[in-house]
Amino acid sequence: MNLDILIEFAINVLSMGSLYALISLGLVFIFGICQLINFAYGEYITISAYAFYFMSVFTNIPWPIMFLLIILVGVGVGYLSELVAFRPFRGRSLDALLVSSFAISVILQRIFQIGISPRSKAVSVPAFFNLNVSLFGVITPLRNLLLIGVTLILLVVLLIIMKRTPLGIAMRGASENFVTARLMGVPANLVISVAFIISGILAAVVAVFWSVRTGSVEPFMGATPLLVGFIAIVIGGMHSLVGSVIGGYLYALVANVLSLVLPTSLLSYRDAIMFVIVISFLVLKPEGLVRGSYEEERVG
Repeated sequence: MNLDILIEFAINVLSMGSLYALISLGLVFIFGICQLINFAYGEYITISAYAFYFMSVFTNIPWPIMFLLIILVGVGVGYLSELVAFRPFRGRSLDALLVSSFAISVILQRIFQIGISPRSKAVSVPAFFNLNVSLFGVITPLRNLLLIGVTLILLVVLLIIMKRTPLGIAMRGASENFVTARLMGVPANLVISVAFIISGILAAVVAVFWSVRTGSVEPFMGATPLLVGFIAIVIGGMHSLVGSVIGGYLYALVANVLSLVLPTSLLSYRDAIMFVIVISFLVLKPEGLVRGSYEEERVG
């Protein structure tokens, strides 16, 4: 393998891994505190992607402002879903929360189909995303480098929030033992709402870069990133933010290695091979690569 191929491989892994890491982080932020697998997370991505579609096609809003507006859509989706679909069921069984999560997912998919279109819609991608740049002599789309950079910034910001701010420390305490944290004065509604808001912000960023990669949006587009996110947190650890990031990059690494080494006749089986690897991982290390500290007490 020559140096150019190695650099191109590294860029692909880092860009794909960045996208997958953001997806898995969005899932783990909610799971860590609520012990809830949010099946509606894929629709968070879809709503933000449709916001991107409408603004890019029907308005002339400058791109930086458009990006901020899409982030605000993600904030609204995260907060409103927690307020309307999850908060009323928090004192009930986990099954009620899961059913609510799944119901929101299905309802939103039907709204997208009936209210917008069952067909995919082409997104007007800003030209700079598709510019090719040279990095160490390797030509790569600028969107890959932007994705890596944005992800790095988000990870640093989240690290500072979780480690240095009172709210972040409260969220970490709630994820380890919510009952004890509540007895110590941690505001439950605020902590949970912030977790959903952060999840919505991450979904909005994912929506932009996923739409830029595919060039379109459609009602069920959230299903694939949701599945990828689940796989990533299974690999990295469902109770660890660090583990979810590691899982995202590791998933991208394995997927790219398989694409590189598998003969053309077997490339169509790549996803099946990935599932075999994940199932094997579940059997051998069910807690994931990073175990994390947590308390099996669901938020009530």
